[in-house]
Amino acid sequence: MTPPAMATIVQFENVGLRYGTGPEAQDAETLSDVSFSLQSGAFYFLTGASGAGKTSLLKLIYLAQRPSRGIIRLFGEDAVVLPRDRLPGFRRRMGVVFQDFRLVPHLSAADNVALPLRVAGMSEGDVTRSVREMLAWVGLADRAGARPATLSGGEQQRVAIARAVIARPEVLVADEPTGNVDPEMANRLIHLFGSLNRLGTTVVVATHDLHLLSRIPSAQMMRLDGGRLLDPTGSLRYPPQQGADAA
Repeated sequence: MTPPAMATIVQFENVGLRYGTGPEAQDAETLSDVSFSLQSGAFYFLTGASGAGKTSLLKLIYLAQRPSRGIIRLFGEDAVVLPRDRLPGFRRRMGVVFQDFRLVPHLSAADNVALPLRVAGMSEGDVTRSVREMLAWVGLADRAGARPATLSGGEQQRVAIARAVIARPEVLVADEPTGNVDPEMANRLIHLFGSLNRLGTTVVVATHDLHLLSRIPSAQMMRLDGGRLLDPTGSLRYPPQQGADAA
């Protein structure tokens, strides 16, 4: 019996991104003619050298940046023309792990992790229990009351990851999430992402660490080179190329 096809949750069609508007920027696209579709409930690794455009591509997915050209559809809607007053609702459906963490400095680790749950209106009892369990899972149970400035880079990274995944978002986007932790913790965090993925979250992890790819055997790989998506099989492109299924 053929399994049901997964729905497309993110779709790029001939997307280009250029920073700046002056004449010198005309030939300097950060991303060029990027086309792909991400399926609901799938896991993707985004790889490429520094400067390839990984962070820029993730910004387009989580609506921190609008493209210079092309079409982006998110949750079935045209994200390029999405009114500003609808952006917060879309962003609440996504979890983001930023490369620079972006923790709220005056809040404790626990309160940083709790933010998505409180925004969603969860009761304080449930918030407290969920945050305690999540901090324990990422090895920070004894640092719940610490503020970001007193945490190491690796600890801040784990707080940022806990905050991004605690509300079980529909889409999780992570920019080099294991860059500041040791190999054992990196494997543990990828396992966490895999567990969240099995619950139905679409996961996109940008990484330089190719050793992580083997940790999620079902994951698909997207590779950027000079702002272009390298796609030897055609399996990620939109629209699908003929023969992609047979490759």
